[in-house]
Amino acid sequence: MATSAPRYHSLTIQAIVEETSDSKSLVFAVPPELAGAFAYKPGQFLTLRLPMDGRWLPRCYSMSSAPSIDESPRVTVKRVQGGRGSNWVCDQLRVGDSIEVMAPAGVFTPRRLEGDFLLLAGGSGITPVYSILRTALHHGEGRITLLYANRDERSVIFREELNALAAAYPTRLQVIHWLDSVQGVPSVAQLAELARHRQAAQAFICGPGPFMDAAVSALQALEMPQEHIHVERFASLPEEDDGSTPALAAAPVPDAVDEAEIELLLDGQTYHLRCAGTETVLAAALREGINAPHSCQAGLCASCMCQVKEGSVHLRHNEVLDKKDLAKAWTLACQALPTSKKLRIQFPE
Repeated sequence: MATSAPRYHSLTIQAIVEETSDSKSLVFAVPPELAGAFAYKPGQFLTLRLPMDGRWLPRCYSMSSAPSIDESPRVTVKRVQGGRGSNWVCDQLRVGDSIEVMAPAGVFTPRRLEGDFLLLAGGSGITPVYSILRTALHHGEGRITLLYANRDERSVIFREELNALAAAYPTRLQVIHWLDSVQGVPSVAQLAELARHRQAAQAFICGPGPFMDAAVSALQALEMPQEHIHVERFASLPEEDDGSTPALAAAPVPDAVDEAEIELLLDGQTYHLRCAGTETVLAAALREGINAPHSCQAGLCASCMCQVKEGSVHLRHNEVLDKKDLAKAWTLACQALPTSKKLRIQFPE
């Protein structure tokens, strides 16, 4: 099999924790020379490059570790019926194995830790939420409500840890467990009632698609400000192309331009660069040596999510931004082609 891709680093698995009968946590040993590259924020994810059947299969898994609390990064993986990546990880990996891992990415992370939080998780969606929860408890002073929905009691990941946190922070943390086997699948009306009186909190939602859709609808029904609602969505990444499969012809770009001038705002810095009309914003930034956030480069995660402040772009492919995101001029740098001569792009701070 081919050697490591440039964006990946080889990490050793130093521990594996059996969380439930169908979920495991992998703890990675990060050597000192990679400590900077693997610094992360609560709620971010790692992309693992899995060697399967002579090909590489990339998969994104959220970190359940807390950056200021845990010594090593940890991802938690739950088996998915028919899931190639999750089943391979749970069946094949052992302590001492090395795996190719991309540096942390993702925008499902609090901009601030002050104030109250409303966390809604379904199933393995607890993974990034657990990281945010622990970090907010450790660094913030606000009240936190966690609504955690599962199929049944055996499916509850981090059950003992959540009980211990609730006991340690009785005035700040409320954990509400919802079991489908007992109460049925939570409806929009039920979620709205449980979230009532928490409209001023920062809301973070992760879980199965129908659960997240219901949670968003519930918070919108309560008239929670849209900017307070954060949702984490993933789609399975395709196998890496080995060059043997002909590329599909690109669809014509409406209002295409030959070249655009881009003003790019990232981490408090302003960059000026040129971008060909057939080049994505991300490709132009990387070509200029700008360390713009990215991961899948396929429009399947939100790592490169940014906002068009001036000008316009054509989004080639998108499976993570909804209509409200698009209405606010959010785009994905890895899929954004310029359709105006001048562009002003800002990444989240």
